Amino acid sequence: MDKLFKGVLEFQQEDFEVQRELFSKLGRRQKPHTLFIGCSASRIVPTLITKTDPGELFLVRNIANIVPPFESSAQDRSTAAAIEYAVQALDVDTIVVCGHSNCGGCAALNTDPKDLEHLPFSRQWLELSQEVPNRVERLLRSDSPAEREWLTEQINILVQMRNLLTYPYIKEKVAAETLSILGWYYIIETGDVLNFNDNTGHFVRVT
Repeated sequence: MDKLFKGVLEFQQEDFEVQRELFSKLGRRQKPHTLFIGCSASRIVPTLITKTDPGELFLVRNIANIVPPFESSAQDRSTAAAIEYAVQALDVDTIVVCGHSNCGGCAALNTDPKDLEHLPFSRQWLELSQEVPNRVERLLRSDSPAEREWLTEQINILVQMRNLLTYPYIKEKVAAETLSILGWYYIIETGDVLNFNDNTGHFVRVT
């Protein structure tokens, strides 16, 4: 707890002072260019990965960076409302769905649901990505746990990108080329970010 209070004081005395003018402008309005949908994992810091300032990213974070399909959005009004607000009210021009290596939520997709009985809300939430393990099974070329892990994490990203297009206003803007959807895979231990290439159908390292 002391670390948190100390951090607040350091922020006020250092970071805030350096960007006082920016925070003054942000005090009454925001105009982010990107909706960043990421995992809630403590190891993921979107503004650090993208080197963006306050006011640039509108953040949505949840277990396994899941986007409920439009027809299922009532199960999670929080995520659906945040997406709606970012796209319809703030008029972002980019949506990033960012998954990551060693994702606990994605690992849970490959476990017996009984193992999650002590986490009922998490289990119900992960059901939104229940198709992922079956898709991974069809693509596996070996019994390697590592291959299953990264395939699960990457296929999960693609499923969420597809789910975004079930929202009529997103589909309309993508068709009009006023909104872009990117799929990113962040490798924690190397710092690499892989971007999904629609033309090749593969994740390619951002260079």
